[in-house]
Amino acid sequence: MDYYTILAIPILISTLWLFTANLARTSHPQFTNKSILLLIAHPDDEAMFFSPTLLALTAPHSGNHVKILCLSNGNADSLGKIREKELVVSGETLGLRSRDDVLVLDSPDFVDGMDTVWQVDKVAEVLSQAFTPKRPKPKDQPTGDDAPTATIDVLVTFDRFGVSRHPNHIALYHGAKSWLNSLMKGKQGWRCPVELHTLTSISVWRKYVSFLDAPMTMALGFLGGLKDSRQQEKDGGRRQALFVSDVSQWRQGQKAMTRAHRSQMKWFRWGWITFGRYMVVNDLKREII
Repeated sequence: MDYYTILAIPILISTLWLFTANLARTSHPQFTNKSILLLIAHPDDEAMFFSPTLLALTAPHSGNHVKILCLSNGNADSLGKIREKELVVSGETLGLRSRDDVLVLDSPDFVDGMDTVWQVDKVAEVLSQAFTPKRPKPKDQPTGDDAPTATIDVLVTFDRFGVSRHPNHIALYHGAKSWLNSLMKGKQGWRCPVELHTLTSISVWRKYVSFLDAPMTMALGFLGGLKDSRQQEKDGGRRQALFVSDVSQWRQGQKAMTRAHRSQMKWFRWGWITFGRYMVVNDLKREII
């Protein structure tokens, strides 16, 4: 291999990466002027799994207001208070407007652990109390006559496999669906006021190919879009959202881990933030409510 070939390889990779990021940005629907909640289980989920989503949604030109709700402070190693502060710093690194846009719970209902299963109704209860507006209802008004309302427009969280099959992640998916189903109970004919978008779980080998997974994700999304075209029309035309970070955004996501979540930077996480696909590519599926 000659000198020019060696020199051309990084240039080719950078060009392909930039092209892929731009293609994803221009060929997929974007969220604008929305109130958006990212629901996570542990401090560092936002950086390790959702950094491409956050960096896209918090871009100043989007007009979105993004908040993070974390149901535990990750106190499995007695570092809960430290990790709460780390999440706030990470949120700011990833574009949140204010420290007040990060809320971390420290509740016995949500204990961090791979062997701990969170109750779905408890997750739904937290969401209902936080985002279902309380308003008086006339006694003579039928239940289904008023439109369902919420104080957020979009809810983003893990899918039913939790990406890593972590039971805490999986509980968020079921809790979010439970809340929205209860919001729509008796509301036939109305559209759900909150779009639920979940992060797609993928096979292990795809998790470590970084931006190279983007073309496959696009292809699978296109085929899925053809299959679900009728449902897309019913849902308003958006079933998949795809966010691919460019090199500078990828580095920003890494900083959210290395500079904010310092307590979590074990040796194996260096491999994740370097080669991990979720540090570069996020595809979100809109769930049917």
